[in-house]
Amino acid sequence: MRQKIWPAWIDRDLAIVLTARTCMSVARAVAGVVTALYLAAEGFSALRIGMLFLCVALTSAVMSSTIGIFSDRLGRRMFLVGVPLVASISAVVFAVSRMTALLFVFGALGSFGRGAGAGAGNVGPYQPAEAAYVAETVPVSKRSDAFGRLSFVSSIGALVGGLLAGLARPGSSVGAAALAAYRPAFLVAAAMSAVAGLLALRLSEPPRPPAEHRRGFVLPRRSWGVLWKFWITNSTNGLAIGLFGPFVSYWFHRRFGASPGEIGLLFAVINVSTLASSIFAADIGRRFGTVRAIVAVRLFSGLLLIPMALSPTFLVGGAIYLVRMMAQRVGLPLRQSFTQSVADPDERASLAALSNLPAQGTQAGSQVLAGYLFDEVSLSAPMVLAGALQVVNAAAYAKLFGAMASSADGGQPAPEAVEAPDELPSSP
Repeated sequence: MRQKIWPAWIDRDLAIVLTARTCMSVARAVAGVVTALYLAAEGFSALRIGMLFLCVALTSAVMSSTIGIFSDRLGRRMFLVGVPLVASISAVVFAVSRMTALLFVFGALGSFGRGAGAGAGNVGPYQPAEAAYVAETVPVSKRSDAFGRLSFVSSIGALVGGLLAGLARPGSSVGAAALAAYRPAFLVAAAMSAVAGLLALRLSEPPRPPAEHRRGFVLPRRSWGVLWKFWITNSTNGLAIGLFGPFVSYWFHRRFGASPGEIGLLFAVINVSTLASSIFAADIGRRFGTVRAIVAVRLFSGLLLIPMALSPTFLVGGAIYLVRMMAQRVGLPLRQSFTQSVADPDERASLAALSNLPAQGTQAGSQVLAGYLFDEVSLSAPMVLAGALQVVNAAAYAKLFGAMASSADGGQPAPEAVEAPDELPSSP
């Protein structure tokens, strides 16, 4: 079992990345539980929380796209160091200040509100650089396995972070009292983010090729054949994620009166229960096909949001969310591996970043819509709409990427991913 979890092909650099990811996932899980609850205690309405998350999403979109493009030219390490340190500073600001302008600015810089405490798969806008670094570190045949390990350690970190979210004991505290109640949780997030950045200082990275040997600066030209397809599928998925992702803990709190400790415990149980999903994701992809597995996971995950939205108790809703996260945890490493497999090697980070750019835009807009629906329609409306959108997304993914399944499963880029057009079209 030990060899299955930590095989011999994990070298020193990958071990550092995995350890840093664990620390960052602790921080993300803590923030994922407490951010929306803290803002509500500060008197923010759901719509206002959605506006803050809009700023977070737009800032993250700019940061991740910039990081993806520049890391292909300048290297990955500087971003694996710098972004977690910025997140650490942002968490400190949340721990000491109630000023609305500062909460908006540093919430955006720290990417607070992105990712949920039960998932922690999204560790911030440096993820395109991290994904490209991992793809270059491991053998091609082990790429899905490596991303499965990343998801596994994210679960470990999110498990710890979910429990640490219980450090926030707000009760009915509001205003200054709420800040004091949530401060320990934000300080833990700050400390773990700082550790992640400092660990990345020890990474080794070969020099990037000379500038004249690298193609494309603004757009990944060689990978254009798949980029526009990711734009279509990720846009619809971004709409769905924005409707429920940042609001999961808020929804459990509003719907069932759950405290940060109860929500954190639920997320911890989910992360324990889904550990195996990450490890065996690669095996599932090899057995059923990467694209087919991704489509099945998206379809199942979308359908489960509907009974979750209508669940009568916290226990029932949490159980449905657990099953959904078990499926989601299988799909995450397969999607990351698939994206890296169909990208040109010189454009991996650019493709990873730019493929998610439309998703971040649609996610930003749907977060504001979710806030409005929570306030003015019902607590179930955003979840049901998100479920329907993920079903649509699964169908689109199957249609656009079904023909590429065999080449991706074999570890080779699909032909259209490496053939650059003479000129990029002005629009997809």
